[in-house]
Amino acid sequence: MTTRPSPDRRPAAAGQDASLREMRWWDIAPVLELERELFPEDAWSPGMFWSELARARGPYATRRYLVAELDAPPGGGRGGRLVGYGGLAAVDGTGDIQTIATAREMWGTGLGARLLTELLGAATDFECHEVLLEVRVDNLRAQRLYERFGFEPIGFRRGYYQPGNVDALVMRRTTQTSSEAPSVQGT
Repeated sequence: MTTRPSPDRRPAAAGQDASLREMRWWDIAPVLELERELFPEDAWSPGMFWSELARARGPYATRRYLVAELDAPPGGGRGGRLVGYGGLAAVDGTGDIQTIATAREMWGTGLGARLLTELLGAATDFECHEVLLEVRVDNLRAQRLYERFGFEPIGFRRGYYQPGNVDALVMRRTTQTSSEAPSVQGT
């Protein structure tokens, strides 16, 4: 996830000003702009996004990709600007958060949590019993977000992020069945 500390933080309500919707092919160019800005060394290629979106529609879909657009302010102004995106792959009951990112001006607004919530909902729709993700070992802010959503560290992928040779922390969130859910005591 691309949430890094920033001295210029928008109010938390700003994350609610963004609309989430399905990513479509015409979103690839603005997603790539944001991708290159946030991940200059290891940005995804256009082909990677095209390949993922090719699996996101139809009866055999195994992907869910979203974009976040900043709504136009009341009275007009610039709206519809892409400020975040995320994607999930689902195979044989396991979900994998492929990517999640928010524009720098949206850090600390809750937009990353909204994207993650939607992707976890998609994992439920795909009947995933667990969701995995990789996060840079030096991205503590993103790790804290994932921990708040019930992800736990399970291992490392050495040199996963190239060309910087940065390790990835692998995290997993399992789905609780009704028998595993915490019981609620009467008051």
